[in-house]
Amino acid sequence: MPRFSANLSFLFTEVPFLDRFGEAAQAGFRAVEFAFGYDFQVREIAARVAQHKLDVVLINAPAGSWEAGDRGLASLPGREHEFAASVVTALRFAQALRCPRIHVMAGVLPEGADDAERARRLRTYKRNVRFACQEAAVQNVAIMIEPINPRDVPRYLLNTQGEAHAIREEIGIANLRVQMDLYHAQIVEGDLETKIRRWLPHIGHFQVAGVPGRCEPNVGEVNYGYLFKLIDELKYDGYVGCEYRPAQTTQAGLGWLYKLIDRRP
Repeated sequence: MPRFSANLSFLFTEVPFLDRFGEAAQAGFRAVEFAFGYDFQVREIAARVAQHKLDVVLINAPAGSWEAGDRGLASLPGREHEFAASVVTALRFAQALRCPRIHVMAGVLPEGADDAERARRLRTYKRNVRFACQEAAVQNVAIMIEPINPRDVPRYLLNTQGEAHAIREEIGIANLRVQMDLYHAQIVEGDLETKIRRWLPHIGHFQVAGVPGRCEPNVGEVNYGYLFKLIDELKYDGYVGCEYRPAQTTQAGLGWLYKLIDRRP
């Protein structure tokens, strides 16, 4: 059975952020991930990680002004210096937390963007992702790019697995990997088993949630039990991030995970 990490941006939100590390450990998680912890001193986060004997397996780089509508900086022309600074900040956190993966969000296209504008932003994106990979390689950190469905994030630059892997191949740097969120992938394109089999060697992290409601993964149209067995059989050695919104409390909804653990041989 795969190893699971608790995404603390989604789970255990019943308590303040720093207290979620203890809640995750008490619930049985040995690994955590989160999008943005930059409102806190990294030493505060590192202390909670050490206290509860957790591994941090994924963080996001700063994504710009979320309140103003930013969903990443990597594809935004004219903000290259801001993106570079975000990578430096993320690497500082990754080093302190011994985190081996950083997700850099692509950003959204402007309303009404034509093909020429999309192409311009893709060029910016590739340059910035290449820069991030080169900087991260010094720390032996992988840079993750993730397709996101346009229903949750309208006009997001990257929507399909094929787009992400084409960019990965074009950039051609070993520490660039694709983050496959099966929730997003099912909404956009489906055919999950085929895509997992095709691209598993280049997938650096999985995430899961029920489709369509983004709640616990045992609810909805995706047969996650089947997919977990598949990636286990294919010898995936990374983590599966639990990035879903609990229908009630986090703890009340963890029965799906405990049942899986009980079935381990």
